[in-house]
Amino acid sequence: MNQTQVIFQMTITMASIMTSKLCGSPRRLLLHKPEMFAILPKKTMQTKAQYFQYNLTFSSQRIFQRPRAKSSREVETMATKSPNDVSANYVPVFVMLPLDVITVENVFENQQKLEKQLKELRAAEVDGIMVDVWWGIVESKGPKQYDWSAYRSLFKLVKKCNLKIQAIMSFHQCGGNIGDSVDIPLPRWVLEIGEKDPNIFYTNWSGNKNKECLSLGVDNLPLFQGRSAIQMYSDYMISFRVNMSDFLETGTIIDIEVGLGPAGELRYPSYTKTQGWEYPGIGEFQCYDKYLRADFKDAATKAGHTQWEMPDNPCTYKDTPEKTGFFGPEKTYLLDEGKFFLTWYSNKLLSHGDQILEEANRAFIGCKVKLAAKVAGIHWWYHDDTHAAELTAGYYNLNNRDGYRPIARMVSRHHACLNFTCLEMRNSEHPTTAKSGPQELVQQVLSAGWRENIDVAGENALSRYDRAGYNQILLNARPSGITESNPPKLKLYGLTYLRLSDELLARKNFRIFKNFVKKMHADEDFIPDYIKLAPLEQSRPKIPIQELLEATKPIRPFPWDDDPDMRVGDIFSDILDSIFDMFSPLLK
Repeated sequence: MNQTQVIFQMTITMASIMTSKLCGSPRRLLLHKPEMFAILPKKTMQTKAQYFQYNLTFSSQRIFQRPRAKSSREVETMATKSPNDVSANYVPVFVMLPLDVITVENVFENQQKLEKQLKELRAAEVDGIMVDVWWGIVESKGPKQYDWSAYRSLFKLVKKCNLKIQAIMSFHQCGGNIGDSVDIPLPRWVLEIGEKDPNIFYTNWSGNKNKECLSLGVDNLPLFQGRSAIQMYSDYMISFRVNMSDFLETGTIIDIEVGLGPAGELRYPSYTKTQGWEYPGIGEFQCYDKYLRADFKDAATKAGHTQWEMPDNPCTYKDTPEKTGFFGPEKTYLLDEGKFFLTWYSNKLLSHGDQILEEANRAFIGCKVKLAAKVAGIHWWYHDDTHAAELTAGYYNLNNRDGYRPIARMVSRHHACLNFTCLEMRNSEHPTTAKSGPQELVQQVLSAGWRENIDVAGENALSRYDRAGYNQILLNARPSGITESNPPKLKLYGLTYLRLSDELLARKNFRIFKNFVKKMHADEDFIPDYIKLAPLEQSRPKIPIQELLEATKPIRPFPWDDDPDMRVGDIFSDILDSIFDMFSPLLK
């Protein structure tokens, strides 16, 4: 035995001792007997390296879980579980494609590289992909001049790789938000209209225009060569259905996420880096264009308060709550005038989302697809009484007022899914000065959706490759744990991982990710057609605003378990990873 072999077997022995001491019975770990190599057929050191890697994966999948004790009744139930129950805890996993998979010039580049990556995802048992279908690319040449050719080529490749598609109707620009690596503006002809009438864009108190997306103040105004913003969005979605009918009919496209604002999210662009926002600034209200000013004045007059105005210099992007008059010492947000403004501001957002989702429903009615609406995870200042960052974004959420359940109730009438972000985050990962509460926020929003009896899906807000982030997602995916027969009441409809990249596919990162996918699938085999959809039904009758606002009454969120039902490992798995990575070059 040469020196490399000796070091290798000593390392295995040390890893075995360490894991058996810290993680329970060594019988759960195939590496607990290094002498096992002696009874194997003689192989090359490369084969032994593969054997070690297999057992490393096995150990991180199995021994680092915190298994729940089961009663004899539960064990009996497990023993008699029918094959039809295997999917009860399965949560499908999708992966977002790069933002520029279709270039701003409407070209599908790097097809060979993407095909290789998609095949790797498929081999990892990923269920599908998500992709932005940019308005600024497809309708760039002029009104109703749609060019879907590049996206059709992309979808053909995805279908060839046996992956499902979540398509985002991206009516916003790319660039200016966290994680935006490319610039894809709104259609040029729309921007040209904005040069003549800049009030079509969201505007802050100081008059700065934000060209990420159109202001909801122009939703129903025929300012775009005879069409309103809502009509443009509707025409775009109808054209998508017509031109992608084959992918819809064959079940390749299963999800239509409808863009409702910046980053596709139902919110105002209150925190934009290009306008000077820095974390954890509370952001700024975005309602000072002339159309929304007129709307507010009309609403105040009808309410009998002609003297009321929008907040005057309420805050700046980098402010903390106590430095502002609106949230700070004057506490305007708690006065009648402030409450009226915040109610109007958040109700306009509700109405905006409701209208666009209704148009999406009309466009895709009868298709076997699921509509989805995305809500942003604004977790900073969540533990401050003001919830200031949420309020400037349009989420009128306070300790005594639920700002998310009305959104879930609105989404429910369109047979849509609520998609929420920041599932990977923990409170401890953020500075205490930001009073951040992503864990409680996730509980609140997901509970709001489940209480309204709608499907709830999720995403990670930032790219993460570490086990701690994956374990937090697993906890939020099945917060009450695995059940043995019927699907758990609290379970994500699906998880979309942000995002496909060379870094994700790097050896160690991808090894952990594959383990994560397996745990999201509850250790069950891959189910190709797990999501079975009936034809989309027509939206139910419009819900009166007062009925929506009844949902603002706060209700305690559902309880969450302390730990996920399955884990992808912990710090000791990281140690084993490091050991393997240290010696693998010597074993080639």
